[in-house]
Amino acid sequence: MFELNYEITDVDPKLFYGVNNQYFNLLKSKFPTLKITGRDHFVFARGNQEALDVLSSKLNDIVDFISRHNSMTLKDMESILNFKDEAEKQLVFDQDIIVKGVNGKIIKAKTTNLKRLAKASETKDMVFAIGPAGTGKTYTSVALAVRALRDKEVKRIILTRPAVEAGESLGFLPGDLKEKLDPYLQPLYDALRDMIPHEKLEGYIEKKVIEVAPLAFMRGRTLDEAFVILDEAQNTTHAQMKMFLTRMGMNAKFIITGDPSQVDLPMKQKSGLKESMRILDGVDEIDFVYLTEEDVVRHPVVRKIIAAYGREEERQRSE
Repeated sequence: MFELNYEITDVDPKLFYGVNNQYFNLLKSKFPTLKITGRDHFVFARGNQEALDVLSSKLNDIVDFISRHNSMTLKDMESILNFKDEAEKQLVFDQDIIVKGVNGKIIKAKTTNLKRLAKASETKDMVFAIGPAGTGKTYTSVALAVRALRDKEVKRIILTRPAVEAGESLGFLPGDLKEKLDPYLQPLYDALRDMIPHEKLEGYIEKKVIEVAPLAFMRGRTLDEAFVILDEAQNTTHAQMKMFLTRMGMNAKFIITGDPSQVDLPMKQKSGLKESMRILDGVDEIDFVYLTEEDVVRHPVVRKIIAAYGREEERQRSE
């Protein structure tokens, strides 16, 4: 049995331990073979030497992170404990703000894979962000679009979704066409309202600097000098996806987001997203970023719900 006595130096221990020791408890849960205790500026651990060496390295990383940023969140702690190499570490430690939103709200890529999405959008003109609900892929993509517009990298933002019914009947919804379609586009409006003051956003929408529209409205257009996001892409058909991808014009950025496990198309229709993942694999100019339940930025129970449904779907496939 070996021992480790680690001193926390140059940072506030409160940031290290977290409220009600939530960060420290997470740390202990990642090393189940070690007996770990903490008191003030010291962490004590007993167990296998190899595991103690890994713990010591992670403690150095945690203290280094807090020293650099003077802050820590539960998601930051998870990312530090989970990265496997120097490249992933760099993504975790890179805390560049994507954009500052309304009332000074700071909007960052909150997980390692979301940071991969942000990096990919800087180097590739077309990026697919694929993963389950709640991973922040749409919200982060909208933030990247707002930053590109602010920095004059593009002249407009176009946000689009396929208006596919998920158990509801579009025809029976009240109102004219716009009023029928707006509920499908509401998450995109919500993200924009977090990032752009109301009057400015209304002006952008009125002048078509920002356009939020159903996917069907993209047909026949060439989208030049625009940051374009196709959300809920799993609900596109083969023809819709091909139509959308070929709208790309000069000096344009495209991000396509979707969750292949939540397809709302009729049973016999294939998802355009699933097909494009296979067809476009290997195209150098296109990047694919995959998110998992580990990237969920909603309530912690959402991650467990996604994992539970994943296990059930795997069980059904095996049967």
